[in-house]
Amino acid sequence: MERRIRGYAVQRSMGSLTPIAKAGRTVETFAVIRRLIVAAFTLLVASLSGCPSYAQSGPFTGLAGNWSGGGTVTLDDGSTERIRCRATYAVGAGGSGLNQRLLCASDSYKFDLSSNVIAEGGSLSGTWGESSRGVSGTLQGRGSSGNFQVVASAAGFNANISLTTRGNRQSVVIKAESQFRGASISLSRH
Repeated sequence: MERRIRGYAVQRSMGSLTPIAKAGRTVETFAVIRRLIVAAFTLLVASLSGCPSYAQSGPFTGLAGNWSGGGTVTLDDGSTERIRCRATYAVGAGGSGLNQRLLCASDSYKFDLSSNVIAEGGSLSGTWGESSRGVSGTLQGRGSSGNFQVVASAAGFNANISLTTRGNRQSVVIKAESQFRGASISLSRH
């Protein structure tokens, strides 16, 4: 606590006299230091909240964006064809919701697959549709840490889908028992 006496500041705790100018500079210095600490803390919080691992922590975190690549598709007669693919992933609900679209085509075959998936406690559930054939159904599975195993079901159709993501690389394997036997696709994010 300070009292002013004829150009000096008296500090009761120390019992000494300090020139007013020196006391004013000390108060200003503490104010500047306090502002710097607040600014540093604010910068730290802002940088952490902008980092995907802190902003979202659900199982689909890290999938968002546009991907492309290729692979092979296996048809019911056992023949295989090279395919080119594009995928788009939109991640929401803190990393626990996923809207996905996978479009693949070869010289004679095409599929346009979309899905909406929700993750809860390691379990995945949702819906899917294939627009070029007008087929839709449900998804059930498990997954975390970039590895997902899902069964896509519809009337007269079941397919096992495995999706593995490591950084900007992704592998999608689809196995079914129908005119479309399966596909093996490698994608890169761009």
